Amino acid sequence: MSHKMLDDHNKVGCLSLKRLFRLPPIGRSLSIRSPTKIDQRNSSEESEDHDKQPSSDRPSTFVNSEPVHFESCCDFSARRSLPSSVDPPPKYLDSSTSVQSMSTVMSVIESTMQALDNDLRALSLQIHDHPELMFEERYAHDLLCDFMERHGFAVTRHYLGLETAWRAEFTHGKGGRTLGINSEMDALPVIGHACGHNLIAVSGVGVAIAVKSALQTYDVPGTVVLLGTPGEEGGAGKAVMLERGGYRDIDVCLMCHPATGPAGSVSLGSCLAMQSLEAEFFGRSAHAGNAPWDGTNALDAAFLAYSSISVLRQQIKPDHRIHGVIQGSKSAVNVIPDYAGMRWLVRAPTKDQLSVLVERVKACFEGAALATSCRFKLTEGIPYHDLRQNNVLAACFSHAVSNSFGMNIGQRGFGASTDFGNVSYALPSLHPSFAIPTVANGGNHTPAFAESARSTDAHKATMTVSKGLAWTGFRVIADDELFQQVRGAYESGPAGVQQLILSDSDTHQTEL
Repeated sequence: MSHKMLDDHNKVGCLSLKRLFRLPPIGRSLSIRSPTKIDQRNSSEESEDHDKQPSSDRPSTFVNSEPVHFESCCDFSARRSLPSSVDPPPKYLDSSTSVQSMSTVMSVIESTMQALDNDLRALSLQIHDHPELMFEERYAHDLLCDFMERHGFAVTRHYLGLETAWRAEFTHGKGGRTLGINSEMDALPVIGHACGHNLIAVSGVGVAIAVKSALQTYDVPGTVVLLGTPGEEGGAGKAVMLERGGYRDIDVCLMCHPATGPAGSVSLGSCLAMQSLEAEFFGRSAHAGNAPWDGTNALDAAFLAYSSISVLRQQIKPDHRIHGVIQGSKSAVNVIPDYAGMRWLVRAPTKDQLSVLVERVKACFEGAALATSCRFKLTEGIPYHDLRQNNVLAACFSHAVSNSFGMNIGQRGFGASTDFGNVSYALPSLHPSFAIPTVANGGNHTPAFAESARSTDAHKATMTVSKGLAWTGFRVIADDELFQQVRGAYESGPAGVQQLILSDSDTHQTEL
């Protein structure tokens, strides 16, 4: 999926902020103390050694010794078959902080991010050049934990019994709310950081430290928690951490994700819920020439299931997805196969619609097993929920990045899936995707995108979006009224989130 967030004329799925968020004048000032002096180190130009390091000197591919399945397909390149929702979110932010107060806060955030810029760039390149598969992010785990400790955070390594998960926490004063931020770290087999998780990792680091600086500068009580979340690419790491209580004390959670698109564009659309299924068929082997009637062909069951699902696709809605593969076999051609395995991903706009579709897919497996007299085993992965973008957080973030940095805000949906969707069901959340420069046909999950995720311009785009997230996160902690609006939108369920809308006219572009 390497289509742009916006169409060729920047009209479909991309509206200026003034058209999307018509914010009335902001009159009430936030009760914060005057800024105290903060560390504003001079930031020199980043070292050319990082950018000019020959690609031949970097590990561009790697292969795990064991079969690993990467099922999330977290390609946040928006698809042309996913048009935008043009209905503006509710008109929030009408009685929050003054423009003058929050522009001062943005100055503090920008100064902090600028002072960190070279270090964050170096971190990004180190993670990019040491790609690690899901739940094997040991290098990134140690690197990021060490960095957060040096910046005054209390770090818990191997968090919640997960070897490569971690938690970095900073608290200023007593009481206050807790802001959560996520840093992803894992890469893909063979093609490395082709989904840009090196950028997501340093974005989380930058946001956390910038909010810490703002809390100290304005003496606002609150807590910042940065979670290192492993295994997004098929392992549902955030869902596991959620089940183990990793988000229990967090009031709001933020993160971002790189994608393709025009320079300076951001999308706040939703994505699809997803369920992984592994179907296994067991038969009985026999000589295929001498006595085939003595065998029970498991491969026949797999092909019947595949054919049944292919037929089912005609009867599903245009915004649903089913795609799968038959596992390779080393069996001799003159032996009736006694085993066949398949892996499938089922997707739908919401987790409730997903549950219905999954049952229909299961029926295809069961029917194939019955028709071929094979035994059947089904293994279900942890489901990924659809992404619930909180409308109030979306408006706050959009206000920041549009007014301060001139970014274009869109609401296009995505045909991809992310385990952050599970987090967004549990607490108010925001997950903007942002464009980095890419080449033609070089979208997420391609070798070309891995190279793009290493570029200086990709880093600059990441830092810009991170400043907007830090500004939004600080407001959540500092502004009681805004937080109540955020909670109200979350508690209103679907009415308080961006919706994923697909067009029937674009059905022919659906990838199966």
